[in-house]
Amino acid sequence: MGVAVQFNYANWAATFPQFSPALDEATVTNLILPIAEIYCRNDGGGPVSKAETQTVLLNLMVAHVAQLMYGPKGEGITGAGGSGIVGRISSATEGSVSVSAEFPTTPNNAWFLQTTFGAAFWQATAAYRTMRYIPGPRRNMNPWLNQ
Repeated sequence: MGVAVQFNYANWAATFPQFSPALDEATVTNLILPIAEIYCRNDGGGPVSKAETQTVLLNLMVAHVAQLMYGPKGEGITGAGGSGIVGRISSATEGSVSVSAEFPTTPNNAWFLQTTFGAAFWQATAAYRTMRYIPGPRRNMNPWLNQ
């Protein structure tokens, strides 16, 4: 039903260059990828049937987990650089600089909305989070009537 893809570190690093100097291939492949595959099923049994889509989703999830674990530039837990705000700026002040953002969350998507990559993953997978109806066999309630 689904499709499994091979993770390509070179393509991932080219897509997300902010991580590539600090996070080497061994770290991403051995530490981050297994965690990302828990959230983005990559064993061929998921709902995604196109390899290109599965690759994009997997790369987004790896970037999301990388930012959560190593910061926005992959340089450690605290990270360096911008805050990575996700959502609509709801208020801002100039003196002593204060910014707050809001992004409507539910318990289901709160974890994903912590980074821009997770938010993109959540939006891209909306079609796969809907109910799929598979009708069962048709039942004939009065078989003598149809003879």
